[in-house]
Formats: sequence, structure tokens, C-alpha cells
Amino acid sequence: MDGETMTETDGEMSEVAMVRIAHMSPDAPNVDVYVDGSAVLEDVPFGTTSGYLEVGAGEHDVEITAAGQPDTVVFDDTITVAADTAYTVAAAGEISEGADEAFAPLILEDDTSDPGSDTARLRLVHVSPDAPAVDVTAGGNALFDGVAYTESGTVEVPAGDYTVEVRGDTESNDGDVVAEFDVSLAGGQAYTAFAAGYLSPDDEPADTPFDLLFAEPMGSDDMSEPAMVRVAHMSPDAPNVDVYVDDSAVLEDVPFGAQSDYLEVGGGEHQVKITAAGDESVVVYDEPVTVEAGTPYTVVAAGEISEGADQAFSPLVLEDDNSTPADGNARLRAVHVSPDAPNVDITASDGDVVLFDDVPYGAAGTTEVGPGTYEVEIRPDTSGNDGDVVAEFPETSLEGGQIYTAYAAGYLSPDDDPGDQSFDLIVTQNASSM
Repeated sequence: MDGETMTETDGEMSEVAMVRIAHMSPDAPNVDVYVDGSAVLEDVPFGTTSGYLEVGAGEHDVEITAAGQPDTVVFDDTITVAADTAYTVAAAGEISEGADEAFAPLILEDDTSDPGSDTARLRLVHVSPDAPAVDVTAGGNALFDGVAYTESGTVEVPAGDYTVEVRGDTESNDGDVVAEFDVSLAGGQAYTAFAAGYLSPDDEPADTPFDLLFAEPMGSDDMSEPAMVRVAHMSPDAPNVDVYVDDSAVLEDVPFGAQSDYLEVGGGEHQVKITAAGDESVVVYDEPVTVEAGTPYTVVAAGEISEGADQAFSPLVLEDDNSTPADGNARLRAVHVSPDAPNVDITASDGDVVLFDDVPYGAAGTTEVGPGTYEVEIRPDTSGNDGDVVAEFPETSLEGGQIYTAYAAGYLSPDDDPGDQSFDLIVTQNASSM
């Protein structure tokens, strides 16, 4: 995502679909996956199924390339997804020239209904390019009958442990067993198993042997309302950054002072990693962040990355109030992220209006004010809110019904600090309340 466009956010939750990607092409290298031009998965190996990505309902361009080689494109086409629906997109077939089964992703709609606490739902997807149609049996019972390449079938079975046999298709489901797998199926879970790889790898373009590959099961509660997370880069000595959530690149080349749009993620714990742009080996942050479903957050990359810095790099996780301000007012939140600034008072109209009192580094405060144009003053904290003005920002316009976050960011004395970002009041606006 181009950081230069990341200045405003609409604050609204659009209808979303959930999409996960399964790499089941046995002769393809590790791949990168792009949705609408943004990298969402990187360096995905054969046999891997991603977690669900939440995307807006509608049409999206999906591009799959060799990992680290954006010019080596194996798929580039549009897919259409419906709101409140879960999908698995399986990268299937072969990329080798003259392959028997051409590379063509399968788009599968996932059944997210609850199978019941004592029942497991199992879906089989046949993506083994050199395998004939198969029967799948367990305990003398046929689970799947005559499943051909790129076809799938679904069955519900009692929860428990099974020895699953994959057989060449016969009328009586008693063909020779070509592969056998011990599996445990938990009650209340929905599983997808891919019959993948090559039955005869010595005769094929890759040595990927046949296997039964399970995606992580999805419970019926996985379609819950997502959380919304946006990222603001306010670390004055950090370079442009890339942001990863659960090992997937979600923002790229973000400059200082930029704030992203909201990203929709599932409620719960997510691993957030921030690296120097284009260099994943330079990690400035890699920690879990917990978010609640249906709640918006701003994650502020704050502090300094330089050795011996006064304020160590440590993102701030702020819960956002996107409700409509009262009485036609504007809501303004101030966040103090200037590493060399003391506690501050923020006033307006030559000190006649005190907006924020005694805000320390790393803290935030919120107020509502009447709409209008303000001259905002930043002052060192005093008991009378009348300290010397260290920075002022004329013509700060606040519209009624709108929600703003103002970051007191950069260095008061950049000549004495490890970065040359001078102090600024960076004001971002939500286009509307929720």
C-alpha cells in the first residue's frame, strides 16, 4: 500500500467476506499472494493453508507469484466474494510446461454452520494431478465415493479417531489402498482435507509425494464480527516501515506521519511485526496484540529505534471511540508521541480554551469542542496552563460530527536527537463516525 495515500480513514465497517489461501500446486515454488495489489501472504510453501483474511465483499484482483519474484506470475485474475461468507481459494494444478493439469485456483465456499458438539464436518478436495478419481473409506464405510480431480465432497461423522484409506475408485469402494492416514476429528469442528501431491513423483515434474493435508479446522464462531485496526507511524527516527499481521504483509513502505485506513482482522490475539521497509530482517517490533471483535483500534508506532534512545520503541494500542459526537460537536483526541517533549498542555485561542491538561509522553486524551477553526498551542505543562508556547498551529479546522486524532510528534530539538523530524501536530480525520 502506498503510504502517501494513507492520511484519512472512513471509520466505517463495510460488509466483509473471509478468504483463506491453500497452496496445493505440487510443482510450484513457495508463493506470494497479492489482493488488489497489496501483498497479503508471503513465501507460502506447498501444503500450507493460511488463516482467514477479511476482505470487502465484491470483486477483487488476486495475483499469485513466485516468492520474492513479483514478475513471475502464475495467476492473475479477479474473484468475487459475497458478504458474510467464507471461502477457501486452493492454488491447484501444475505450473510446469506441458503439465497434465494446468494451474487453476479452485474457489470453494465454506460451510460455517455448527455441525453439533458431537459431530465433525469433513470436506475432501482432490488436488492430486496424477491421481484418478478416488474413494475414501474408514472403518469399512465409504466417506467419499468417486471424487475426481478438482472435485470435492463433504460428510458429517461422529467425532473421534479414524484410519482413513484413499483408494482408486471402484463401484463397491474396495479398490486397492494407495495411501492411509490416521486422523482425529473433534466435535463441533469443520475440516478441509486436500488429497494433494503426486502418486508417482518419480514420473512427474516435482518430487512432492501424495499426502492428505488438513487445513486448520474452523469452528462456527469464526464468522464473528471483525475488529478494525489501523496503524500510525509516529517514530521520528525510524525509516519507512512494513507491517505484518500473523506473518502476512498488510502495509508496505509507510512513512513517518502516515496513518493507514482500517484493516479488518478477527477478534483475538494477532502477532504484529514491524520492519524496515523492504528489509524483513530489520525488525523493530514483533509482539502479540489482542483485539476484541467489533472494536476499532489505532496501533501507534511510537518511540525511538536508535540505540540508547530516551524513549524506547513501543507501539501504543489505542481503542477508538467512533460514536457520533454530541450536539454537532467535533471529537478531538490528542496523542503525545514526541520523545524529547515534556508533559504538555494543549490550548487554543491564546490560551482561553484548554483542550488538554498535563498530557505525558505515551498518553492520550479526548475532548469534544464546537465546530470551527482554532489556533492550537502546545505548551509545557503548568498548573495554570499558561506555559510558554513551544509550537502553534493556526487554522486547525474541526468540523461538526467529525472525529480527529492529533499526534504531537517529532522532535522539539531535532539537532540534539537521532532523527531530523521536527515537532509537528499531525491531525488525521475520520470521514464519518460509526
